[in-house]
Amino acid sequence: MMDSQENILEQGTNEEVVNEEVTSQAAETEPQVETTEGTEPADEQVRVVYETKADVLHRLQDIAHGEETPQKEEIEYLKASFYKLHVAEREAKLKAYLDAGGDPEQYQYTPDPDEESFKAEMGIIKEKRAKIFKEIEAEKQENLEKKLAIIDRIKAMVTTPDEANKNYKEFKTLQEQWREIKNVPADKANELWRNYQLYVEQFYDMLRLNSEAREYDFKKNFELKTALCEAAEKLADEEDVISAFHQLQKLHQEYREIGPVAKELREDIWNRFKAASSVINKRHQQHFEGVRAKEEDNLARKTVLCEKVEAIAAEENKGSGDWEKHTKQIIDIQTEWKTIGFAPQKMNVKIFERFRAACDDFFGRKAAYFKGLKETFKENAEKKRALIEKAKSLQDSTDWKSTGDKFVAMQKEWKTIGMVPKKLGDQLWAEFLAACNTFFEARNAAGAGQRGEERENLDKKLDIIARLKAIAEETGDDLADKVQKLVEEYNSVGHVPYKEKDNVYKEYHAILDKLYKDLNISTAKRRLNNFKQNLKNVAERGENALDNERARLFHQYEALKQEIQTYENNLGFLNASSKKGNSLIDEMNRKVQKLKDDMNLIREKIKAIDAENKQ
Repeated sequence: MMDSQENILEQGTNEEVVNEEVTSQAAETEPQVETTEGTEPADEQVRVVYETKADVLHRLQDIAHGEETPQKEEIEYLKASFYKLHVAEREAKLKAYLDAGGDPEQYQYTPDPDEESFKAEMGIIKEKRAKIFKEIEAEKQENLEKKLAIIDRIKAMVTTPDEANKNYKEFKTLQEQWREIKNVPADKANELWRNYQLYVEQFYDMLRLNSEAREYDFKKNFELKTALCEAAEKLADEEDVISAFHQLQKLHQEYREIGPVAKELREDIWNRFKAASSVINKRHQQHFEGVRAKEEDNLARKTVLCEKVEAIAAEENKGSGDWEKHTKQIIDIQTEWKTIGFAPQKMNVKIFERFRAACDDFFGRKAAYFKGLKETFKENAEKKRALIEKAKSLQDSTDWKSTGDKFVAMQKEWKTIGMVPKKLGDQLWAEFLAACNTFFEARNAAGAGQRGEERENLDKKLDIIARLKAIAEETGDDLADKVQKLVEEYNSVGHVPYKEKDNVYKEYHAILDKLYKDLNISTAKRRLNNFKQNLKNVAERGENALDNERARLFHQYEALKQEIQTYENNLGFLNASSKKGNSLIDEMNRKVQKLKDDMNLIREKIKAIDAENKQ
């Protein structure tokens, strides 16, 4: 039977290997270690900092076309290094283009020939790794068959104790063959080793060798295991923790291949070897715990930067200033990103893709915005040039009132046109302002003589208003004619001083409204009385004369009703916020009231016809 020390060695070693495998897989940039029975640990790759893509490609070509076995950890590191340089180079080209005043939407990323070469070499390495893996698995299966055959042979020896001494030489040969056979499938290694140790121990237990031969075997094995203990203890001084761990795995492999020692020494030698192994395993575990902690911290920092970029990308950009401000913020974040190391392997690519997606979303929308803005600038510039041409065509006009109104309208329209680039905008405004100034300066010079005329017009209009007020106190049949003559005289008078315009307007229309109201009432009564007196004459014209007259009046009534409705609808669309708006509304209200008075008169006439028909 396998003694307790060797059993502890077998179990302890595999437990430590499992722990170390988990630790190794958690670290993005460290090579994985496979230390199960029959597997050679991979040589530790020295972490090289690659300065250029050419350096990365050169190393990939060495691996792809050389004899060395590609290591997964180094391939992943080379991939990360290449794309870090690739992205940095692409961003540097874009920044240089933008700094030189380039148009963002016109920029195009050019294909990178180094990236194509990189992908080609990676494809070769992938095929090479697959081929090597297949060969290793086949070799492991073949080694398994060989070791099973050795176990069967030793098992057969155990069943023939009388021939133990005779079979001793063959037994030693089988042990030597066992040591020379290396890798076997990992899932079979432990069971295979236990069976082998079981029958080896059984063979030794039944072996009737003389004490000198047995002691010599035990002594030799003790010396070999002591040397392994010393080698393991020296690894505690090894600065490279990863290299020390891998060397320890080789020592464990050798320890397991050495036969037993004297029973009284087995526990001590194993404890010594296990104690040295624990020191190396603990350093190795602490190293990867530090790596994991650093990578988790890097992931947390990169996650914060992703959130910042996503928040900036989600903000509303109301103009070019906002876009430029947010662009600077994102470029600063990208610069900070480059200073942060790798995140954990499983998240490193994902967190970068999240960051790049947020940046691409922002810069894509920015390019679309400036492309649209360029078209808008072009349209606005064309509109302003059209106003400039119009202003230049009118700048020498002497039709001061009409042309002045046109210039004021053009200036208002100019304000409604959107932005153009500042330099062009200043140039266009200078041209437009020059045309405006040319006209208004000429108008001001010509208007100096008009002020005296406006004072004379003011006196004339005030005199007309006074005469209208006097008429309001008179009686007679010719009042309407008098009022109409004064209205025509008032309308023929020109402009008054601007400051007096509103007061004169209000005073004039106040008395005019009173006169019209009074005149309409009296006139309507007179017309209705005359109409009633003439009804008998109308009736004498014929049997249907009154009906025809009623139909004619009803038609007029409906026409007036429709016209009033039209005016009232239009009043609802007028804006009374300006003085001109108020005056227009007042004028339309007066027209509506006049129409209503006429409509009431017609309604009374119709009633009179109906009353006559009843009689």
